[in-house]
Amino acid sequence: MSDSVPLPEPDGPAPVTILTAIRRPLRFLGSWWPWRCWAYLGSGFLIGYPVLIVLLVLLGLGVALALVGIGLLLLIGAVVAGVPLGALERWRLRCVEPVPVPDPHTSLAGAGPAAWLRTRLRERATWREFAYAALLGPVFGAAAFAVITLLAFALILVATPAIVWAIAPDHVMLIPGRPVSGPLEALGGTAVGLVAMPAAAYAGALLAGAQVKTARLLLGPHVEADRILELTRSRVRLVDAFEAERRRIERDLHDGAQQQLVALSMTLGLAELELRGIPQAAGAAALVARGRGEAKVALEQLRDLVRGIHPQVLTDHGLAAAVAEVALRHPVPVSVDLDVPRLAESVEITAYFTVTEALANAAKHSGASHVAVVGRVEGDRLTLTVTDDGRGGADPGAGAGLAGLADRVAMLKGRLVVSSPVGGPTRLRVEVPCSG
Repeated sequence: MSDSVPLPEPDGPAPVTILTAIRRPLRFLGSWWPWRCWAYLGSGFLIGYPVLIVLLVLLGLGVALALVGIGLLLLIGAVVAGVPLGALERWRLRCVEPVPVPDPHTSLAGAGPAAWLRTRLRERATWREFAYAALLGPVFGAAAFAVITLLAFALILVATPAIVWAIAPDHVMLIPGRPVSGPLEALGGTAVGLVAMPAAAYAGALLAGAQVKTARLLLGPHVEADRILELTRSRVRLVDAFEAERRRIERDLHDGAQQQLVALSMTLGLAELELRGIPQAAGAAALVARGRGEAKVALEQLRDLVRGIHPQVLTDHGLAAAVAEVALRHPVPVSVDLDVPRLAESVEITAYFTVTEALANAAKHSGASHVAVVGRVEGDRLTLTVTDDGRGGADPGAGAGLAGLADRVAMLKGRLVVSSPVGGPTRLRVEVPCSG
């Protein structure tokens, strides 16, 4: 059984981007999109090569003067030069991109130059902007030059009849060695130009779309990627903290409360022996004997609790042996088929408690007469399946048991799937990466 969460509907129509506009050729060619793309590429060409020259000068002098000391300042200047360029490029994107690209940098209002420089050099966004600056001239600038050249050539061909008429009696040659005799003959050049114009429009749109995607990747914030990285680190810290707390509780119970109960049981035993020799204290001896029995029961329950927190057999012999021991004590017959090697401790612990919780649910709620546990390592994933022949109808949303198991498996980037139709059988499948 699985639950799905509906995604929110957008508030309005999605903004039209370059790549969506070119899907309607006639509307695209009759719109302002080609001109916007040409303007974007042309301005990028005018910016890209001066930026490339500045970077080459700063990097070349920085490397050459590195031993003097000033070279390091020049190299730093080359890196941080991408920051104002990034701001300019985010502004220039408004020509062709309906959704603005936010500034990825941390706000440093009131910070001094030294603090600003230290912060900017530590930010990944600064180095991404430097990479964009290095690409702008040699990659996008060169491609933009080709597109603008094609556009200029197409416009000249379209205007050929007017040019021939304007410069007559001088001659114009569209083909070397063959002068055009008049405006009517020049109409062939116009036809070629009218074909080249859409080619220049589509080439400009595709190039502008590629540059927009690159700019968004390098000049925009990477909030989701940073958040995923932090969530991954938090998950690892949570798993480690959970295991550390578990070990602390186990140690405290074993070395503290358990030893105190043993000492209490021995003390009550000695008191019982002393009171048995006194006829007048027969009632007190009975009470002491009763207290000693209750202490023994509490000690057994505490030992079971410690064993349930983390069985020693799991540490010593692994998952298969630990599950087999649980199966022997289970009130419902359990067949175990676990062919798995020793795995990471966190993986074995998660798999063990998933199986024990599934077995406990089968015993309490399913009315099953048999439970099967199967486990294999497939590739880099541990796959466990717990199947019972009970009445079925298990609902993951009805209680915290299955939901808690799913959360625990998710901590290791695993997956838990429950299939439990009414009438049975109930099958619980767990997949966990072996790396933990």
